[in-house]
Order: sequence, then C-alpha cells, then structure tokens
Amino acid sequence: QVQLVESGGGLVQPGGSLRLSCAASGSISSIYVMGWYRQAPGKQRNVVATIFNYGRTDYADSVKGRFTISRDNAKNTVYLQMNSLTPEDTAVYYCNAHVGEDYWGQGTQVTVSA
Repeated sequence: QVQLVESGGGLVQPGGSLRLSCAASGSISSIYVMGWYRQAPGKQRNVVATIFNYGRTDYADSVKGRFTISRDNAKNTVYLQMNSLTPEDTAVYYCNAHVGEDYWGQGTQVTVSA
C-alpha cells in the first residue's frame, strides 16, 4: 500500500507560480507511473501530468509549456512546478501512484485569483 501526501497549494495571482510536492510513504523508484490530476468544482477529475520511472513525461494540452513534473526517487517525492498560472488552473490537485491499483493523496487546493 502506498500513502501519498500533497503539499504546496495555496492562493496565487494570475501569472504566478507554485510548486506542489507529493511525498510517498515508501520507495517510489519501482512505481511505474505517478501523476498529478486536478478537479475543479462541478467537474470531473482530469490528468494534468504523468511521469514514468524510466523518465518519460506526458502533459495535458492545457498545461504544456507551463507545468513541469519531476520525481526525486531518493526523497520519494514527485513535484509539479506550475508557472504562468491562470484562473482556469484553479482546482484541487491530487497525486496518483499506479501500483497494480491506483493510490491517491488527499489533495491540495490551488486557487488562482487576483
């Protein structure tokens, strides 16, 4: 079983940046894929970015060029660097680990507003 704890959310002005962190309870080096998802009020949860243990990364079209996902296996942590934020990025962001089944963190709120 994998426990995930997100942090780093908050309130930021449009054009600002945030870095989210997802700390796992154990080693992530063998986890094939981890990712960040987000869910805005009244909408379904959608993938934002994924990272595989061999280095491949994928991004939703809406965040390409603005967001960067990375993983530090030594710290058992996955990051999401978010730049040039817009109000449309406002959502609860969830960390995901796929290890036979999906594991989720509790989520961290990101609000982009002037």
